[in-house]
Amino acid sequence: MSSETEPAIEGILVDDHTLVSDRAVQNYLEQRGYGETRHDKFFLKPFESLYFLFYNKLVVTKSRKKMSFDQLLQVCTEFDQNALTKFLIYRDLRVRGYAVKDGFGFGSDFRVYERGQFGEKGAKYLVFGLAEGRQEKIGQLQKNIEEITKMGKEPILAVIERRGEVIYYKISQIRFVENTKNIDASGFVFG
Repeated sequence: MSSETEPAIEGILVDDHTLVSDRAVQNYLEQRGYGETRHDKFFLKPFESLYFLFYNKLVVTKSRKKMSFDQLLQVCTEFDQNALTKFLIYRDLRVRGYAVKDGFGFGSDFRVYERGQFGEKGAKYLVFGLAEGRQEKIGQLQKNIEEITKMGKEPILAVIERRGEVIYYKISQIRFVENTKNIDASGFVFG
């Protein structure tokens, strides 16, 4: 991220989104896959605001007071308990050179585009975020994977380790068969 060619991003916090009013900045961000327009206003998503604030590329204010990264994270977490997980995955994908947008259902957190293909082709991957140690219901994940695969997208599971490192797993279709028989475990030794 070169500061010479990048415009300064300034915004006002509205709930957990950042309202950006400068048209030139809006165009710059949109061309690079950031933000969205709603009701004729341009907003950065919470994970995008955190990303830019983390790299000191954004000045965001609330009640005319400049917010720190920790303050913004606290606000975002009030709206979405997974805000930190989403930010960590988003930051990792962006640093790797991918264009990343919000997921569009199926429980996915992000649509990820091949490098250099944002705006030219649809997203290739749908990424699900999961913090290490958090429990998930596998049945819903299985349904989501089936739907995503039917759409021609690749489902990816992004797991945040306790140290904040992101590890990606490509998911293929999985089948779980309900265990209806009682298994005789008398021959097993548990140690």
